[in-house]
Amino acid sequence: MNLQYSPKNNPRVIIIQKLYGKFFNKDERIDIPKHRFKKFIRDIVSGTIERDEIILEELDKNLGDKFNFDNLDKVFQVILKSATYELLYKPQLSINIIIKEYLNASNFFLDNSQTKYLNALLDNVAKKLRSSNAWIWTYKKIFFKIIIK
Repeated sequence: MNLQYSPKNNPRVIIIQKLYGKFFNKDERIDIPKHRFKKFIRDIVSGTIERDEIILEELDKNLGDKFNFDNLDKVFQVILKSATYELLYKPQLSINIIIKEYLNASNFFLDNSQTKYLNALLDNVAKKLRSSNAWIWTYKKIFFKIIIK
């Protein structure tokens, strides 16, 4: 049995591909392939599309005045948007896991120097988002613990 890792099966690679298609071709129909993480993929893709304006506001606010989002490569834009969605709306996922997963997925699309830059951007955004919304994350963690019990 061959269980080699395939980047095409990485849920975040699929997320990036679907979002890229939708953001840069508005008529694109989003079909999520059969996958064991299909629900997760659908959630991130639809959430990122629905909250695009909020995500862009957060990126503009947290990356500084000198940073111009529109000057970034299109794949960079998609990765930053989807990672930011996860940072904002998936508090149960740690910053390290989100960043690591997007960096692994970005290796499928970007070269090594671009991945290092992406790592710095994601780290910067993650720290600012999670620290500025710390009270929200604490509340959500308590809420999730109550529901799970």
